[in-house]
Amino acid sequence: MNPADEPRLTASHVVVPPREVAPGLLVCADAETVSRQAARLFVEWAWQAIAVDERFCVALSGGKTPIAFLRLLATPEYRAQVDWPRVHVFWCDERPVPPESEESNYGLARRELLIRVPIPGANVHRMEAERGDVGRAAQDYEDVLRQNIARDGRGFPRFHLVILGLGEDGHTASLFPGQKALRETSRWVSTPNVPKIGSRRMTLTLPVLNAAHKALVLVTGKEKAEALHQMLTKKTDPPLPAQLIKVPDGLRTILCDELAAALILNEIAQNGQLAELPSDSSARPKPGSPR
Repeated sequence: MNPADEPRLTASHVVVPPREVAPGLLVCADAETVSRQAARLFVEWAWQAIAVDERFCVALSGGKTPIAFLRLLATPEYRAQVDWPRVHVFWCDERPVPPESEESNYGLARRELLIRVPIPGANVHRMEAERGDVGRAAQDYEDVLRQNIARDGRGFPRFHLVILGLGEDGHTASLFPGQKALRETSRWVSTPNVPKIGSRRMTLTLPVLNAAHKALVLVTGKEKAEALHQMLTKKTDPPLPAQLIKVPDGLRTILCDELAAALILNEIAQNGQLAELPSDSSARPKPGSPR
């Protein structure tokens, strides 16, 4: 990374908190502030999980939105605040490319974060979606989850945190509209075919994502405004994949910038509230839960 590209702390980013314009929906001034708030939450939630479970299991996503967030975590300010030997990193989804590829979600996290912090190699659990036997690779990743993550009452692995994005078509992780994978109720890891890219991907399934203690959805840019507005206010049939991320026994937080929230802010300005924000979209932990 070019030193000139490294995020720097400024007074404005210290004193301006995000606005919670609806339950679980935090709006920041810009994309950089989204990244800084995400880094702060990562540090806070890591310490909370480690205090209770002696480890912090987080699943990352790829794309452009989390790049600045990952870079911030690698800076001295944030790097020093995380007990990295107790952090275990997994992935929400992965493309069928080698780990050194520019398109690899693992490769992105490795370049921007993992080689810059003192996390043990044994704590990094990548998806091997490039394997020819991708179905077997998915089963192997389920075994990795069984060996490293505690399960909820239904038997699904329960991450302390999953970090997700939002596509312009309403997809999240590698769960796209119309896929059979959206109806999966028992598998932990799926390998859906994505027609728009002409290949299979590997992804955690909805039951696993929804079993998390916390889900953090990062959304930036005006091109995401329609998708975010639809996600939170429209009843689509079938539902958009992102609408199915409910985290019923945990906490879902959507962190976005003003560009992505433009339609939502306009609706709130006109009507005083969102027309139809589902009541369970930000289900919170029971009082007293440190997670």
